[in-house]
Amino acid sequence: MSLENNKAFASVLTAGIILLASGFAATMLYHPQDLEENAFKIEVADSGAEVDAAAPAGPVIEPISALLASADIAAGEKGFKKCSACHSIESGGANKIGPALWGVVDRTRASVDGFSYSDVLNGMNSETWDYEALNEFLAKPKAYAPGTKMGFAGLKKVDQRADLIAYLRQQSDSPAALPE
Repeated sequence: MSLENNKAFASVLTAGIILLASGFAATMLYHPQDLEENAFKIEVADSGAEVDAAAPAGPVIEPISALLASADIAAGEKGFKKCSACHSIESGGANKIGPALWGVVDRTRASVDGFSYSDVLNGMNSETWDYEALNEFLAKPKAYAPGTKMGFAGLKKVDQRADLIAYLRQQSDSPAALPE
């Protein structure tokens, strides 16, 4: 064996020893502790296998019909900036990751041409996006339409949803009438 081969073998052996020693030293210095419960709880959708009839249906979404008359459209426009990453709002706007939202209030669900909706929303294509349906969807999209492609977590505050829906209402050729 030549001296060059010995040097290569020695360097590989030395690197391995250093790697093992550093792993051993890290274990000695760092003592991880397991948490008693998860710091961040991940909600898992029910598989739908068996539903207990006595179990509550989930949190009740507050209606927004009464709030729409006094909703802040400017705040809704500001809130829409989060939505604009995935949706266009202009008349004749193109679909992005999500469908174009021009005229969405009182529009038939899953009806934008050229957009591929999830199966659950395609199944709702006989219904319209009225104020309360938009309210429930925007509160928690994945709970309202399990399996939806929309990755948005939702808006918890009812006044924020009312502002956003009032803004969406204005983005139409003929805005839908406000509920009485």
